[in-house]
Amino acid sequence: MPSHQFIGIDVSGDYLDVAFAGADRVRRFGNDAAGLDTLGRRLSELERPHVVCEATGHHTRLLARELARRDVAMSRVNPRQVRDFARASGQLAKTDAIDAAVILRFAQVMQPAAVPPATPSQARLADIVRRRRQLVDMMAAEKQRSHGLEDPAIVASTRQHLVWLADQVRSFDNLIAEQIAAEPGLARRAGLLVTIPGIGSTTAAILTAELPELGQIGNKQIAALVGVAPFNRDSGHKRGEAHIAGGRLAARCALYMAAISAIRCNPALRPFYVRLRSEGKPAKLAIVAVMRKLAIIANTLIAEDRAWV
Repeated sequence: MPSHQFIGIDVSGDYLDVAFAGADRVRRFGNDAAGLDTLGRRLSELERPHVVCEATGHHTRLLARELARRDVAMSRVNPRQVRDFARASGQLAKTDAIDAAVILRFAQVMQPAAVPPATPSQARLADIVRRRRQLVDMMAAEKQRSHGLEDPAIVASTRQHLVWLADQVRSFDNLIAEQIAAEPGLARRAGLLVTIPGIGSTTAAILTAELPELGQIGNKQIAALVGVAPFNRDSGHKRGEAHIAGGRLAARCALYMAAISAIRCNPALRPFYVRLRSEGKPAKLAIVAVMRKLAIIANTLIAEDRAWV
């Protein structure tokens, strides 16, 4: 079977700068429906194309959906890894075209694995969950601004806005529940996750939306994807603590809240946390260890299609 043909793409809000292997220049496409259609037709001419781009949040969503529709493999890699690779290669200049070429070289050397494409239902759920998180963040910011207010008109305005935001969050909670219930695959996945003591319906929805890889990759990979895998920082005679880094922020925040709950109610993870603390581990480190356990348990249950026992 022929190997993948890697394509490096530097993604911005308006454009996609695309580096094809063997091409003498980087081509630019619009990051819109017309540009993606043109790019898709170009990719259809290749045998086993594999697109690699940096994980740049919402700018990659249209691209990911177009590639999924055309059944084209895709990998989203950590931007810091690409920049470190560029510096190690002596490439210090930075433009969109240079970045695309660097991503292509990174892909050819590192051979990143393709991520499972999101189904239309998963993509819509991810959008709804993302919007809910934005509303919750706005509520937190408005509550912070409300401290120390004295003017009655401003106090009233702040309270009205908080009531409106809370109503919006409830509305999106209903949308999330409806979206999950409407798709048997999503409903099954979320249903398995909520059987884990400590994981509620909101956390299950976030994990379902943000981690389509659950059950399809190894436990170490899922921990790294969430950002709860410890990485050593040892060199020579220096020995330091392992630290977590990177990962998907939304999933990690959801797992943090689930871990706090699991420490109180999960019959397996509560004694695990207590043991770590009795051994002198800092509370933050013990909580991260519980988060990692939760991620692995969730990954295992989805892979084995079974509920918590």
